[in-house]
Amino acid sequence: MVRIVQISCGTDYSGIQPEIQKAIDSVGAELSFPDIDFEYISTSAYEIGYFPASDSLQTMLAGAKSIVDGKTNANGVFIATCFRCAEGALVRNEIRRYIQKHTDLPVITYAFTERTKATELIARMDALTTVISMRSLLLRKKQVGLTLGIDSGSSTTNAILMDENEIVGRGWVPTTDVVESADKAVNEAVEDAGINGEDIQAIGVTGYGRQAVSEKYKADLIIEEVSSASKGAVFLANKQEGEATVFDIGGMNNKVITVKDSISDSFSLGGACAGSSGRFLEVVARRLDADIDELGKISLEGDYKNVKMESYCMVFGIQHLVTSLAEGSKREDIAAAACHSVAEQLYEQQLQEIEIRHPVIFVGGTSLIDGVVVALEELIGSKITVPKDSQHMGAVGSALLASSYIH
Repeated sequence: MVRIVQISCGTDYSGIQPEIQKAIDSVGAELSFPDIDFEYISTSAYEIGYFPASDSLQTMLAGAKSIVDGKTNANGVFIATCFRCAEGALVRNEIRRYIQKHTDLPVITYAFTERTKATELIARMDALTTVISMRSLLLRKKQVGLTLGIDSGSSTTNAILMDENEIVGRGWVPTTDVVESADKAVNEAVEDAGINGEDIQAIGVTGYGRQAVSEKYKADLIIEEVSSASKGAVFLANKQEGEATVFDIGGMNNKVITVKDSISDSFSLGGACAGSSGRFLEVVARRLDADIDELGKISLEGDYKNVKMESYCMVFGIQHLVTSLAEGSKREDIAAAACHSVAEQLYEQQLQEIEIRHPVIFVGGTSLIDGVVVALEELIGSKITVPKDSQHMGAVGSALLASSYIH
């Protein structure tokens, strides 16, 4: 059984510990806590090089040292503190860096509230257990045979056919009914490849609708989005060796994933409100009477500083959009402000939890919006790689990994 060690402060006091346990149980993992003593508490701060005032945060440092020293057996680490605690946020990052420097353990960090529920944690725990339990599968770097990958996303459904490490067919449709949308995408991919669908040797499925789609297609592999997206991204960018960071601004949530030799070792899932994601850009595009891909080109002609735009919440974002239109703001400035606002949310909320490693690979449908790419490059101060077929990364990752199931 996968063993996840929790290093945290305040989860019992806030009342969310039972929710964490539910999330762990739902993915079939075992939750445990560090084995520490007074000596670890008194010396860990000096070794890690950070000296928090709180006794509870000092105990968290001791837990990290116990894992690094091999005193606590762990397959993965879950680090959590209250989102209201500024010092807790600093300790989370210090512990993450320390564990990643001295071990190969996958790590996730989380800032909780008193309202945190198991449903908010399941996606994170699912990804963590997948990275642990499917490590040997995720190391696979080449696709063989003829395989199909389906990514049933919240906004779009992708289907990719791969044959001997090459993409030979593509399908991409809006998501309505998840099974019907999958059928349409698969038919597009089969037609594009010019093959007989009966020749497909293995099928991999990912995305939020993966369970229903996998039942319809009798999929060989069902995999969560973090692993499929990161695997597809590094394959498309030809960066399966060494380190990289993957950005994915989706229709309803965002991902920032650090990858080492094709395997995710840390990630952040955000976008609790659709205003922080690609969905907000779709709304802006409609109000500007533009296609979503046209929005990015329009934004390059504008200046985001001329318009106040808030994408953190869909409601407030639309209010600012309507106000800007009523005030006669330029179409180009509104588009630029929307793209910058979404990029800024990713930067401020999620890149504080992740150590950026280069190259940075931007994937997903939003990566095709030029204005978002430019805004992210300005915020992080470096160039971003957008590989060919970047919008298909989840389906590509699924198709590649599914080839392990060819008999």
